[in-house]
Amino acid sequence: MGDAVMAEFGAAASFLRKSDKERLEAQTRPFDMKRECFVPDPEVEYVKATVQSRDGDKVTAETEFGKTVTVKECDVHPQNPPKFDKIEDMAMFTFLHEPAVLFNLKERYAAWMIYTYSGLFCVTVNPYKWLPVYNQEVVVAYRGKKRSEAPPHIFSISDNAYQYMLADRENQSILITGESGAGKTVNTKRVIQYFASIAAVPGGKKDAASEKKGTLEDQIIQANPALEAFGNAKTIRNDNSSRFVNKFNNSLFFRVNSSESTLTIEENLLEKSRVTYQLKAERDYHIFYQILSQVKPELLEMLLITNNPYDYAFISQGETTVASINDSEELMATDDAFDVLGFTQEEKNSIYKMTGAIMHFGNMKFKQKQREEQAEADGTEDADKVAYLMGLNSADLIKGLCHPRVKVGNEWVTKGQNVAQVYYAIGALSKSVYEKMFLWMVMRINQSLDTKQPRQYSLQPTTKI
Repeated sequence: MGDAVMAEFGAAASFLRKSDKERLEAQTRPFDMKRECFVPDPEVEYVKATVQSRDGDKVTAETEFGKTVTVKECDVHPQNPPKFDKIEDMAMFTFLHEPAVLFNLKERYAAWMIYTYSGLFCVTVNPYKWLPVYNQEVVVAYRGKKRSEAPPHIFSISDNAYQYMLADRENQSILITGESGAGKTVNTKRVIQYFASIAAVPGGKKDAASEKKGTLEDQIIQANPALEAFGNAKTIRNDNSSRFVNKFNNSLFFRVNSSESTLTIEENLLEKSRVTYQLKAERDYHIFYQILSQVKPELLEMLLITNNPYDYAFISQGETTVASINDSEELMATDDAFDVLGFTQEEKNSIYKMTGAIMHFGNMKFKQKQREEQAEADGTEDADKVAYLMGLNSADLIKGLCHPRVKVGNEWVTKGQNVAQVYYAIGALSKSVYEKMFLWMVMRINQSLDTKQPRQYSLQPTTKI
């Protein structure tokens, strides 16, 4: 596939395959297979070198940086001919070993070719920047092509799974694995984007109750920003890390005859501890900081947020801003996603109120009664805000925290609590409320995406650490 054929990929072509000119230059470059090699290097693992002499099991070589080194014969790895530079499938190497793999990935990454095949697998290197390789033009270019007919890409993997499903009439699963920050979440979104683009019914129905509600294709794609806002957070290694087990364990169901699809998001186990505690270099779930970005003053007013935006105990233990994330823009994207998914204004307000209540929960103060171990409220301002947002009675809320009822045998008795126990109860309640709200959101999104049509086969992009 030369430059002429790659033209259909548009601006993405140079990020997917090397040009004809570069390919010809590589094929005509002088190369001595017996002398060109890789040798170990203490700083960068391996470097290119040229063998100068051999003496028994000792090899003397000059590295590409002009340094002369002597290494064991077993540590010398032959280079592949230049025609294999930036090869798309590393299984085609003449010499397949660790230095060749690392060098090829490095060279492709330097040219922003982040996808590379290795036999049955597609290796992705996170570019930590936006690349024009996911637009609709690229989706169309990969549609219906065999793996060998197009450059390496997550879209090619996706389309092959879709074609196998249609041909074999069997469910398909795509495993996306890697360390934190490797790009699992983003690539899962791209898989869903591809399936939604090729299989969602064009011009889907609009919900009469909401003019903003999008087509099924829009809804499938918009499920991601909604879930990311409430399920993703900054960690030490990743600014947008999914913090729920079996991340994006989504199943897209299809009816082969009509090509109609629907997305079902499996119930996930949320990292609840993050709601009330974060490390210094991390932060809480994105939604808290999106709300406090002040891009929607009416939202702050509704949630009774009047003091310093980041003066909330539960969300200010770590970082409050992230350079790579614009919380103002993300809030608008989250809000729009709810609209496209068909959430009513009342449902949106309820989600925001629950989130705001958790913020105020962290600022509730209690003190110990004189000459007693019993805790009592040290001011009721934040308790009143929590009660208002959750539709509770403030006095009942404080009483439930300080004097909870517990069942002993067949009877209910009132139990006294000290200050430490009350704060523990507040943390546990906050985590439970947030988890239940998240799981309700998943259920509500599934309702929006369900077409009520019989399901035949599924495609499941499953993300694992």
